[in-house]
Amino acid sequence: MDVQITTLGALLGLAVAIILIIKKIHPAYSLILGAVVGGLVGGAGLTGTVDVMIDGAKGIMPAILRIVTSGVLAGVLIKTGAAAKIADQIIKTLGEKRALFALALSTMILTSVGVFVDVSVITVAPIALAIAKKLGYSPMVILLAMIGGGKAGNIISPNPNTISAAENFGVDLSSLMMANILPAIIGLIVTVMLAKMLANKFKGTKIEEATENNETLELPSFFASIVGPVVAIILLALRPIAGIAIDPLIALPVGGIIGAVVMGKAKHLNEYITFGLSKMMPVAILLIGTGTVAGIIKASTLQVTTISMLDAMNMPAFLLAPISGVLMSAATASTTAGATIASATFAPAIIASGVAPLSGAAMVHAGATVLDHLPHGSFFHATAGATNMSIGDRLKLIPYECLVGLSMTIVSTIMWGIIM
Repeated sequence: MDVQITTLGALLGLAVAIILIIKKIHPAYSLILGAVVGGLVGGAGLTGTVDVMIDGAKGIMPAILRIVTSGVLAGVLIKTGAAAKIADQIIKTLGEKRALFALALSTMILTSVGVFVDVSVITVAPIALAIAKKLGYSPMVILLAMIGGGKAGNIISPNPNTISAAENFGVDLSSLMMANILPAIIGLIVTVMLAKMLANKFKGTKIEEATENNETLELPSFFASIVGPVVAIILLALRPIAGIAIDPLIALPVGGIIGAVVMGKAKHLNEYITFGLSKMMPVAILLIGTGTVAGIIKASTLQVTTISMLDAMNMPAFLLAPISGVLMSAATASTTAGATIASATFAPAIIASGVAPLSGAAMVHAGATVLDHLPHGSFFHATAGATNMSIGDRLKLIPYECLVGLSMTIVSTIMWGIIM
């Protein structure tokens, strides 16, 4: 296909998608319509626009297939209570004195083993609210701890954002998960520091109890709870360790199935799979829309324009990786969509500039956590609802969340753009 779209068209299409998302039009349709506008304004014509959109959606199908199958593990972790057990055990082990660290670590671990960030926050929220009421913490404090931990876990997880970035850069999922371990640790430390700072500022703020999502459930043992994620991670790690390639499409469902068997819940497996699929389908649909926009941007001159701007400012070419992740996460208010569009669009240019695929993927992925929490995304509202927080208070957390994502991006960029 030899269609070329102007930078103006690509940017206008992206702007239309953002405006429609803010107006609460379904994100998938917003992205598709934005792609249509971008292609038409960019000079591709109706037929060329549709061809580019379809090509973009085709390019993202392997990632979507892996994301759909990852619903097996996610469904098992959530419906069996394994995710809640892991969080509860961590908090009990670390105690009240380290409550903020425990909350951040809990969401980090849950997210890193394959639970979505928003689901991790919702899972930990009832425990967090009880701790906050007892210790006099503001909802802002506990939510920042959970979100920051979730962001840290997200860049080392087998979640859709990691799968998409790995797919688009052509690197192993397990390698990309391991690439940002140090940035994730730094993100966790920064999260706890910021949460403690907020705790001192808002000490004694009254908090209301939340009962939503706090079902009475007989939780499995901690050992049984972690078997599924551990199996999945071991299978993924076989490629870099032993040269045995097991695709996430196989590793994640196998981990979920084995986890269900060990917990004695095999007879409920179909229920868990169905639930997991229901959680993954909105992401898969969103990514189809994301793929159409990625196709438009990829066929545009936006990459050339961005690289030219970096050259004009005498900035090193490797900065294209984190900057693209930051910008696309801001545009979509989503780690998954941001990492997907940035990696699908800029991966060829990043690699062509001399950056290794794994390095580029790691920096793009970290960059996608800087502005993924903006109000035109569902994550902003889901996390506010999980802690009964007003929109006004939720908005006040945005700068702190940005600092967590920025700290991880800076560390990842220093590691993979300068040192490595």
